[in-house]
Amino acid sequence: MTLSEYIDSQASKGRYSFTIEEAMNTTDSSYTATLAALRRLIRKGFVASPYRGFYVIVPPEYRHIGCLPPEQFVPDLMKRLGIKYYAGLLSAAEFYGASHQRPQVFQVVSNKNRPAINCGKVSIKFIARKNVEKMPTIERNTPRGHIIISSPETTTFDLVGYSGHCGALSNIVTIFSELNEQLRAEEIEKIAPLSPVSWSQRLGYLFEISGNMKLTESLSDYVKTHAKDYTLFSLSSKSQETTRSSRWKLIINEFVEPDL
Repeated sequence: MTLSEYIDSQASKGRYSFTIEEAMNTTDSSYTATLAALRRLIRKGFVASPYRGFYVIVPPEYRHIGCLPPEQFVPDLMKRLGIKYYAGLLSAAEFYGASHQRPQVFQVVSNKNRPAINCGKVSIKFIARKNVEKMPTIERNTPRGHIIISSPETTTFDLVGYSGHCGALSNIVTIFSELNEQLRAEEIEKIAPLSPVSWSQRLGYLFEISGNMKLTESLSDYVKTHAKDYTLFSLSSKSQETTRSSRWKLIINEFVEPDL
């Protein structure tokens, strides 16, 4: 079997990723010969390699981006690498229909730091969370299988906790406004202890701004009990003008409002 025949057979079975070792074993070719053949297919746009030794088949409809969309190969790549993960932050919000600001990169939360991946026009950024396996997630179907994404409630905590990856705080509160109907107060309360209390302080304040009183109340008692010190609302603002929120023990150093 030639490499092209192997790739066609994989695609016919609905499998769009493979390793160089798998290709070698099936085609009975040497590493050097297989690598040379793969490079020729990459130049033609039929195959792409988002990670060393890992390849994806690129159907005609995606050749303009030079790769498969990230949600269609990230699950296979993470499985092969043995890495716990979920699609999170702005990428997860987009799955829930909160796409006010489409992310420029696909954001993956994993249990350790990893270098970014660039494949054609596709960019993937990894954000480390030590307790990633404890965070509530769900599975969503994709054209090539399924992908794990953060639950709506996990997404809100991560957006606040990793706000530097998510644009302005006004963008985040707008996303919260779009997610409001999907968020469950009891889940917010349950997972609050899985993140620093300062995240709950900022999150509760943003819920209050977005107008969801039920979600606001879900964090108010938790913050009252666990927040010992005042913390800055925005870690990036250079404003010298501040007010204080005694309810959230926040130093409000940035004005935000939903952009609806």
